[in-house]
Amino acid sequence: MDERTSAAAFTAGWALLRTVPEGAGRRVFDRIADHAWRKRIGGVRQLEANLRRVAGPDATLAQLRALSRATMRSYMRYYYEMFRLPAMTRGQVMRRVDVTGLENVETNLRRGRGVVAALPHMANYDLAGAWIAMHGIRPTTVAQRVRPERLFQRFVAARESIGIEVLPLTGGDGNAFGTLARRLRDGRLVCLLADRDLTRNGIEVDFFGEAARMPAGPAVLAERTGAALLPVSLWYDGDTMRIRVHEEIPVPEEGDRAAKVRAMTQRLAGEFEGVIAEHPENWHMLQRVFAADLDDLADPDRTGAADATGRAATAAPCAAPSPTTPDTGAHRAPGGCHATTVDTAPDVSADPAPPRDDDVGRRR
Repeated sequence: MDERTSAAAFTAGWALLRTVPEGAGRRVFDRIADHAWRKRIGGVRQLEANLRRVAGPDATLAQLRALSRATMRSYMRYYYEMFRLPAMTRGQVMRRVDVTGLENVETNLRRGRGVVAALPHMANYDLAGAWIAMHGIRPTTVAQRVRPERLFQRFVAARESIGIEVLPLTGGDGNAFGTLARRLRDGRLVCLLADRDLTRNGIEVDFFGEAARMPAGPAVLAERTGAALLPVSLWYDGDTMRIRVHEEIPVPEEGDRAAKVRAMTQRLAGEFEGVIAEHPENWHMLQRVFAADLDDLADPDRTGAADATGRAATAAPCAAPSPTTPDTGAHRAPGGCHATTVDTAPDVSADPAPPRDDDVGRRR
């Protein structure tokens, strides 16, 4: 999809879908999901490669295909809800969301302590952002800039209209990481997607029995600012989206800074692993996350796993993906939040970064 077509499609979505009866709109997006699933576009093939690790070695190909179809429908539900969100009332948002563990956020914020909410690519994090903003807590996140610029601005405006502060990954003041750190030191909430690293300099973790790379950013921010690192999981349950705020991942007492960040990121991966195993159809991971797949990026036959349905690469370690950026898995931002790693993140106080079908993988 070229830039002009993408911009037109997303603009039409925001303008028109709010006027279409929800049942009819959902059916249309289910058909879009089923079409992509039947065609096994690159994103679907990579999704199934990821789900093999979750499903375990006993899953059949038929079971895997059924799981990937359910996931694609969940994924398109995210899009449908995203288009409708700016027109939804507070009552509509509140009725759609059920939250447990919110006290873990509220207690820290009342004490003036910032919170890093680290989320996987599950269910609808935009809806979660709208819910928490309407609850009286405005979250901050980061979005990757996309072309054309008017689409990026429209995407940012849609999120800001539901109460989310969006920092551009590039442009702006050029220092997203520093701004996030300041928000945390001011006792604010920062929400970051944290289950996929785009820099290839992230933390290697054990994830479903395999090596995977995840962004260092959430743990770095928590370690450097004293903020609480709280994993957050989301999944659909019928018409409701459930959110669970997990217990804090503390900064270890032993080890140097790099060792502490690695340990915290592994703990985060473990929390994500548990909830993804329980709700695999809600994990919208159509890009590479496992090291074995990332090592194949140099192979031109394996680089088609970009999400051809139009959802962009997430600006890891930051939330709020923009909708049209192609993802080869090798993007590296010139600086700021995206490029931050354990070893290269500057001191924020100083003004701061298809496997085979029978290869099912192993459950931990």
